[in-house]
Amino acid sequence: MKIVTGNDLVTGDVIWWTGNGWSRHVADAVDVGHDGDGIAAREEAALRVNGPYVIEATASNAGPVPGHIKDRIRARGPTVRLDLNIQPADPAAGNWVI
Repeated sequence: MKIVTGNDLVTGDVIWWTGNGWSRHVADAVDVGHDGDGIAAREEAALRVNGPYVIEATASNAGPVPGHIKDRIRARGPTVRLDLNIQPADPAAGNWVI
């Protein structure tokens, strides 16, 4: 599966393409198939996201799990303080290992 990620223009937060907008939660990301580069280019041109790119991910019950360690770390939120990490809406979800 392929998903699109980038950064929010205002806050700098890591965001994920949901199919009709952006979310701070990787669990909301959708498979973009072969359309990822087009989505990324369109959204960046419309000034809705900074530096979007397509990544490989694996589907899980808790949503997509980014394939590369860099993006798994980005999905969890800041690494300087654990209390700043992105928390899943469902506490039982998102327990994949970095």
